[in-house]
Amino acid sequence: MATSLITSVEDRKRLARRLAGSGRGFAEEYGFRVTNNPASLFQVLYLSVLLARRGDFRWALDGARAVRDEGWDSAARLARSLHEDRVRVLRASGQRGDVDALADVLGDLARTVVERYRGDLRRLRAVAHHDPVRERALLAELPGVDEQVVDLFLREAQALWREVAPVADRRALAAARRLGLGRSADDLAGLATGESEQLAWLVGALARVDLEHRYAEVTGRP
Repeated sequence: MATSLITSVEDRKRLARRLAGSGRGFAEEYGFRVTNNPASLFQVLYLSVLLARRGDFRWALDGARAVRDEGWDSAARLARSLHEDRVRVLRASGQRGDVDALADVLGDLARTVVERYRGDLRRLRAVAHHDPVRERALLAELPGVDEQVVDLFLREAQALWREVAPVADRRALAAARRLGLGRSADDLAGLATGESEQLAWLVGALARVDLEHRYAEVTGRP
């Protein structure tokens, strides 16, 4: 494992600024806009469901893009899709494992978001009265959504739903520890000057470093 080059608070802040410098979080780096509208939030949610599955993260990205490009870019549209069509699209995108079960989960997820929140996750936030603990609990009640999925979704959404910050998923924290940037979401929030949008960019960049094995590029060491 590479040895951290970070020796001071200023060095850590400098590296954090460099990592967050793209001005995009994880989802946006891979083509999924993170804006506070129903379609965007739902796409981030089903991307998070796919990312939480085992296997290469690129399969998850391909699957989420395929679902979106099929025209199922909102909860309402995905809820109206047929099971066999979801299976076809997911298989064509290279999904592995039990694709039938995954197609069921995505369909159930979409229908539940439509039934409970009229297809708009902003209503979930309103029902929770912007209480992050309640928001997490309501998200975890959705089909296919466990604590890992909640972390992945809120990693992105914290740029918009500021009350949930700080959030860092396990990949981002693994990279932070290895690079000497800290061991918790609170540590990373301190480096991001407390701004949830900048924190989302930093955490997303760290997750990419770990998933893409870009430690040598970041540290300058082989």
